[in-house]
Amino acid sequence: MKLKVCGMREPQNIISLGALQPDYMGFIFWAPSSRYVASTTPTLPNTIKKTGVFVDASIDYIQSMVNEHALQAVQLHGEETPNYCALIQEFKVEVIKAFSIQDHFDFSSLEPYEKSCDFFLFDTKGELPGGNGYGFDWSILSGYPSTKPFFLSGGIGQEHLAEIKALLNTDLPLYAIDVNSKFELAPAQKNIEALIQFKNEVYEL
Repeated sequence: MKLKVCGMREPQNIISLGALQPDYMGFIFWAPSSRYVASTTPTLPNTIKKTGVFVDASIDYIQSMVNEHALQAVQLHGEETPNYCALIQEFKVEVIKAFSIQDHFDFSSLEPYEKSCDFFLFDTKGELPGGNGYGFDWSILSGYPSTKPFFLSGGIGQEHLAEIKALLNTDLPLYAIDVNSKFELAPAQKNIEALIQFKNEVYEL
């Protein structure tokens, strides 16, 4: 299983996290976010996939950010269509399409996206497209009908290790855990020590 740490911005914090070697590091290119990236980002080790997070952005804007920041993955958190996702695939990046879950979810809505993204991501439905800091009922995922691997997000912290382990013991194609706000000292400022402990424990599951 992979680990993604999202909502990075501060250069020294990014470098410190890079030493931890998460599999993915996320940068938010959506201006209303408190973790919005409006400047350059440091170069990361090749083993870390630099991921840009966008919400209903223009194709041209995403392409410019892919080129400017050397993004290897694009995470789409808005109402992007399957055709839109297919256009992003042409940039030779991994495409992660996010879907928000509250009390239930219509998994049939995923089918049109099967060929136009590499991964799904399930997050909690809230006021913001992501980063709301609280989770959803993971038992809903028992109805997941696809074999496409997915990221799991939404207020995940140290206290969820047992639940993550339980998911790994199912047939669900859980690919990665995506963490953010539960490991912050302030918006876009991660607690590296807490992440070291979490990563070590996750990789032992």
